[in-house]
Amino acid sequence: MSAPAITVFALTGMGEVQPGDDLVALILDTGVELAHGDILVVTSKIVSKAEGRYVQAADREEAITAETVRLVASRTADGHTMRIVENRLGMVAAAAGVDASNTPDGWVLLLPEDPDRSARTLAAGLRAATGAEVGVILSDTLGRPWREGQTDVAIGGGGVRMIADLRGTTDQAGKVLSVTTPCLADELAAASDLVKGKASGNPVAVVRGRPDLVGPLTLPGASSIVRPSERDLFWLGTAEALDQGYRDGYAAALAAVHAHEPHEHEQKDAT
Repeated sequence: MSAPAITVFALTGMGEVQPGDDLVALILDTGVELAHGDILVVTSKIVSKAEGRYVQAADREEAITAETVRLVASRTADGHTMRIVENRLGMVAAAAGVDASNTPDGWVLLLPEDPDRSARTLAAGLRAATGAEVGVILSDTLGRPWREGQTDVAIGGGGVRMIADLRGTTDQAGKVLSVTTPCLADELAAASDLVKGKASGNPVAVVRGRPDLVGPLTLPGASSIVRPSERDLFWLGTAEALDQGYRDGYAAALAAVHAHEPHEHEQKDAT
């Protein structure tokens, strides 16, 4: 049995996306002929632009603060503060996903309001227009703990299987897999960035050759692959964790001291 082979190619000629633009029409205007089982990986920035997710902000930091639910870590160097935060979508990312690149001066671009909904809407529109059962992934660029550089990951999904749950199956040696759950959506997003690039002006790629990953629009979206913070083993940055530990330890020590101090009536009885 041969291994599956995939083809990944970028769509060219889309041009700059404006608020209110019809992304289905812009994608099909490139001349692409979509086939059953194709997966389109769409840079989330153009979805944000089409949805008008611009915010006027003379200070980008204000927009980051507004999108922040929890500060994970911050570092200041050369007068610039970098913040790793949990944003309103539950994603842990630098700058909460707020983007100031390729935007007018004095404006920043936020992530889509609901990336999964946007992906499902786009997938539904493409299916209706072409008759092909396609899936859509919205991608964004994130760093990773303990790794230099960045890679694209899935932040929205419509009609695509996000994870392959291999738990309970066996490997080639017959050993039972207990934790293996490859994140297919992130793998597809990363592969597509090899052809989209960051400055090529080609924000959409098509992955062809894995129709088995395309299914109904009711499939769970990318929000299903965001790990809840209560299950995160690395809930804080190193400096923040040390500071929290110090404050907790200091409070516990004070409580222990007070617990062993004689009460006022005990002191009187002693005299």
